[in-house]
Amino acid sequence: MKVLYVEWTSYGNDDLKKAMVAEGHELVPFPLAVNSSTFEKLIDDPEVEEDLRLVLRQAVPDVVYSTDFFPVISKVCQKEGIRYISWSYDAPDMLFYSALIANPCNTIYTFDKAECRKYREMGFSHIHYLPLAVDTERLDKLDAELDGDGPSAYAISFVGSLYLAKTNYFNKIEALLPEHTRGYLKALIAVQLKIKGYDLVGELLPAIVGELEKVCPIIVQPGLIVTSEAFYEHVIIVPEITAIERIDLLETIAQHHELDLFTHGEGLSLSNVRIHGSLDYYKEMPLVFKKSKINLNITTRSIVSGTPLRAFDIMGAGGFLLSDHQADMMDHFIPDEDFVCYKDKKDLLRKIDYYLAHEEERKAIARNGYDKVVKGHTYRHRVREMLTL
Repeated sequence: MKVLYVEWTSYGNDDLKKAMVAEGHELVPFPLAVNSSTFEKLIDDPEVEEDLRLVLRQAVPDVVYSTDFFPVISKVCQKEGIRYISWSYDAPDMLFYSALIANPCNTIYTFDKAECRKYREMGFSHIHYLPLAVDTERLDKLDAELDGDGPSAYAISFVGSLYLAKTNYFNKIEALLPEHTRGYLKALIAVQLKIKGYDLVGELLPAIVGELEKVCPIIVQPGLIVTSEAFYEHVIIVPEITAIERIDLLETIAQHHELDLFTHGEGLSLSNVRIHGSLDYYKEMPLVFKKSKINLNITTRSIVSGTPLRAFDIMGAGGFLLSDHQADMMDHFIPDEDFVCYKDKKDLLRKIDYYLAHEEERKAIARNGYDKVVKGHTYRHRVREMLTL
């Protein structure tokens, strides 16, 4: 099959291209600039549309593919009568709020089953659930050493954002709210922190959305139908919840164990936490997973039920995964056999102590997780599902 591949700097871009070629597909690249400054162009851009039309007519591909959904691509595919496949690794994908998501040319995959269910209940039968993946062949070839001596340079590691910049933004907005609204918002966040797998913020936010609009009016890009509630929840409030949870858990662990944190945040200081910079996704991050006795996954609260990419990356690298509970993970992996799941802070500390002291059991679980990923969760597995007509 000839695939017009919309190429941008998404995680796993190189791995996915390699998998498509390995599965016998011919790729025609179509570069697309994707960043915060070009967001509106992903919705409506005459220049991109014309360039894409020209490539489609010259190359005559069987299908167009992109990682994440882009309305501007869907618009052209609909007019040209060609199938458009997208696979979203963002949750939520804010461009799902485009009216063009309904185009019949679309076949859309999302890795969050709860997100998929929501849209299918709205009548979008062309949206499907497809978990994320990893290239285990590439990870198997990485054996260089990072900082530290021996096979386990790190006891406990966490790789990920603490959302500090967005937390600062939240604090500025919160300070402008009336006292009763601040109290409601604080209580809502406190309760949501205790609940996993259910979007309480989305359900109860309408009660104060009017007050939020007064202090932080939103400007919706033309072509999007995003509600005020969705904007405030996913852009402002959910990052704050994730930041609170991650910092709280990391500080709790650090009271008992030395912890290595790999993040792009600046100006952060946590006692007993060795803070490193961000990692190159392809060359450095897998080595941390391989060299850590315990790799933490604290799922961002924007992911309701899905298995985050970090979990696949850890297990695919042969690392031991200690994760919070995500419903979709239970469909594919067995707790205490392929990975270990914690319920709360007390359970997290207990399992850290246990698995640091039981090396062979820890290594056996890591091997099981790796084997399970190899058998069913590589990019080649996903390509076969997406590109089978």
